[in-house]
Formats: sequence, C-alpha cells, structure tokens
Amino acid sequence: GEPVPLAQGLLQRLEASIVFEDKALIVINKPAGIAVHGGSGLTFGVIEAFRQLRPDCKELELVHRLDRDTSGLLMIAKKRSMLRHLHTALRGDGVDKRYMALVRGSWASSIKQVRASLGKSNLRSGERMVEVDEEEGKESVTVFKVLRRFGDFATLIEAKPITGRTHQIRVHTLHAGHCIAGDTKYGEEGFSKEIRDLGGKRLFLHAYMLTVPLPDGSELKLQAPVDEMWAKTVERLSAPI
Repeated sequence: GEPVPLAQGLLQRLEASIVFEDKALIVINKPAGIAVHGGSGLTFGVIEAFRQLRPDCKELELVHRLDRDTSGLLMIAKKRSMLRHLHTALRGDGVDKRYMALVRGSWASSIKQVRASLGKSNLRSGERMVEVDEEEGKESVTVFKVLRRFGDFATLIEAKPITGRTHQIRVHTLHAGHCIAGDTKYGEEGFSKEIRDLGGKRLFLHAYMLTVPLPDGSELKLQAPVDEMWAKTVERLSAPI
C-alpha cells in the first residue's frame, strides 16, 4: 500500500534540521525524541520521513543510528555507493564522532578513557538493556574529556566512541560512576529530576561533531548546536544560586 502520509509538522521539523546535503548525502541535526526508523509501535521515523521528503531518491538509507532520545548529527545516504563508502569508513577509524553529555557529579579529569566490554540482556518487558560483560561482551572503548564543570553537581563532558555499540556512551559513563541526566534506562531519578526542575526534560546526550572522509578524498566537518531546552538548562546550571 501507499505509505502513510506523515504529520506535516514533523516533516517540516526534519526538513529544517538538515545541516548538509549534496547529491549523495544528507546530514541532519536530529531532534531528541524522534526515532531513526519506525517499528516497535512507531509507524515512522527519520528514514520514513525522508523517503516522503525526497521521493525521487530511491536509495535512501540510514548510515548509522542514534538512540531515539539522543539528538544530533545523523547521516542518511542518498546513494548505495555513498552508503558503502561510509560503512567502510565507520568500520575503520576514518570517522570522528563526538558527543556532549551532561553527567551527574564531578567527572575526574583523570578518566580519559573507558574500556569495558558490553553485552546485551533483555528485560522482562522486552526492552533491551546493555551491561558491562567482560566475559561475553564485545570490546568497547570511549574517550572522554571534561568540557565544563558545575561544581560537584554536574559535568559537561565530551565523549568520542572508538567502537559503536548500542547505548555505549550511556553505559560507559555509568561504569565510570557518572550517569547521564534524563537517562530513564541507566540514569538516576533524583539527579534527572533536579535537571528537569531546571527545565531539562530530555536525555542530555547530543552528537555535536562529525568528521567524515568523502569519496573524492575531501573531508566533511560538521557541528550541530544543542536545542534550546539544553542551552537554557545549562545556562540555569551556571547561574549563581
């Protein structure tokens, strides 16, 4: 059958979220709360929306994924050749992806890397959780640095995943003793509530920087700003009480 027409509002938001587009690639600054593709009760996601926004592009595919509640840079290939090129780059170390996260407590500057193997387990509800599993898990590495401190209460950090496992950054920050604000799966409700009270009603994980090699040998470097809710929350955090 015909695809279900998506809400105009969502299509407009996604069209407005494009930060780069050429004949082979689209990169968007995905808003928090929008799934990358339909399934599990959702009839649509980013990829379904772009198939309606770009009906002439018959080969649109997601290059990689972002969790539904994570915002930031997401690549969508318009051509198979670009998809293959980027998958090869992602498997090697050609792609540099960096995220910002607001975490609980004071992140020690000495924690520059977390190396902890990750395995999946299923909750009774059918939801997927990821946990550190040194026996059976897949090797996973994330490099961290402190961007800004908010006393002992919270730290804004940069996370650069070297491997690309499901929920990797969320589980690695937790493993280091600092959960991410607004993380309903791996977070801490008291901390998340304090951030919510400042207006931060979202997961504070944002893919803000991306460097990718293009097939012609050039390099695409992109940055995506955080949304207004994130910006205002951080402003309130830094205001003297």
